[in-house]
Amino acid sequence: MKRILLFSALAVLSVLSSSCAKSITEKMKLAENIGIQCTPEVLEIKGGNIPATLTVTCPKGYFHPKATMDVTPVLVYEGGEIPFHTLQYQGEKVKDNFKVVSSAGATVTERLSFKYKPGCEKARLELRSVIHYNGKDYPVDPVKVADGCIATYQLASSDGLYSVKPDGYQAVLQRTTEGRILYEVGSDKVRKDQFETNSMVNYKNSLDYLKEDERTTIKGTQIVAYASPEGGKDYNARLSDKRAGTAQKALDTVAKDIEFTGTEIKSVGQDWEGFQEAVSKSNIEDKDLILRVLSMYSDPAVRESEIRNLSQIYSEINKTVFPELRRARLVTSTEFRNWSDDELVEMSQKGLDRFDEPSVLRLATIATTPESKETLYKYAIHEFNSDTARYNLAMLYLDQGKTSLGGAYLSKIKDPDADVLNATGVVAMRNEDWDLAAKCFEKAGNGQARENAAVMNIIKGDYSAAAQAAKGLKGDNAALAQLLAGNTDAAEAALEGDGARTEYIRAILAARRGRTAEARRHLDAACAADPALKERAAKDIEFAALAN
Repeated sequence: MKRILLFSALAVLSVLSSSCAKSITEKMKLAENIGIQCTPEVLEIKGGNIPATLTVTCPKGYFHPKATMDVTPVLVYEGGEIPFHTLQYQGEKVKDNFKVVSSAGATVTERLSFKYKPGCEKARLELRSVIHYNGKDYPVDPVKVADGCIATYQLASSDGLYSVKPDGYQAVLQRTTEGRILYEVGSDKVRKDQFETNSMVNYKNSLDYLKEDERTTIKGTQIVAYASPEGGKDYNARLSDKRAGTAQKALDTVAKDIEFTGTEIKSVGQDWEGFQEAVSKSNIEDKDLILRVLSMYSDPAVRESEIRNLSQIYSEINKTVFPELRRARLVTSTEFRNWSDDELVEMSQKGLDRFDEPSVLRLATIATTPESKETLYKYAIHEFNSDTARYNLAMLYLDQGKTSLGGAYLSKIKDPDADVLNATGVVAMRNEDWDLAAKCFEKAGNGQARENAAVMNIIKGDYSAAAQAAKGLKGDNAALAQLLAGNTDAAEAALEGDGARTEYIRAILAARRGRTAEARRHLDAACAADPALKERAAKDIEFAALAN
């Protein structure tokens, strides 16, 4: 127990009934065994409050049975005071409702809490007392019982951690264009009319256009030939191979002036996958029965036999499904060199009508003012119903401190992912809705959410929970969570880099370990990099030992 030698209220009470005219010095001697303990000895700000526990032990004969005493704990700092409510005590023979202190000796424990105010980081806790006896008041000199206040928790970045979503804009776009050739039953001959179908005309026109487009590179073509699942597996395999060959000649006809970097030829044979897909999308009345047959049998011959047994259904399949499966596909792949940032900006001067969603989002990414970003995100929301734009606009508002507005846009996202949940948790944390914030961070489950959960618990003053949330994470916030929980080794392991705040935290770690020279070195580095930290360090009680 910490002993304080003082001319205290208790000392005065012990001599009030004495008729001897003793000097003040002699009266002070009567207080030599009074013990006052404050826990912690150096006060700390936790969750916006400054808690302290006072324990006063007085021996027999110290508190006069007919006296009362008012004690007001006050946190004193440069520029202000934070008083606690007055504590009132009485002797055994006083008929009042105060806390009784026996003249036979007693230990009194009081739990105090002061609301944090800026500036009280460098303070002292003192007791101001007045004794009341026989109708007279006896003021007692203030007694200092503790220093304060550790404010290390304020180093946590309490705005919350979040990030914008990528705009999805690609520098190079992979594209394909496709033409289709249909064959007669059992034939591999490409009929002349197949070059005049919409599919092949559009395919040829696309190739002609792409050939002249400076932004497009034609890479290669894949020829894929099929046979409908009728007539036997081996027969259809050979037929599919022949169709692949005639389809290659057809490609040479429509793309005779184009040089491909490679042509891949693939023969599928019986196209059961295409058959199943076509049936499932068809209006055939008993299509569920056909699909059930496909699921029951894997052998192609058995499948075909069972389907043929459904004579009426088979007739409809033969008319509507099989003709579309007797085919070859010509699939040409291209690479399109997308517009550069400068080109996008220049094009946008003429309006946004020709832009797709990724292009508008890209313009927002490279926009230089918050106002421009806001306009572009709102355009993407209006034109494309873009949830990416809603989310990024919400992040823009969070950056600007417009928390309610950011939360409103987040709430309009129908399928929130981890990023949205984490950002919603940040909004709740800023609004001190701790329950909602905790639920969002837990559900998000990503690294940002875990770090935010740690910061939230730091703000609340639950350092054990903060350390648990930050377990395994790196960075200043994670280190602070471990430091405040007393896990100095884990705190040191979490620190990365040599930023100003990082160096400041390293200085605190060293100071707490009693490594004065190391603490000074890290503190000097932090203060040199950030004048605000230099100002903070001047009143930071963590570095009290460095001033000696």
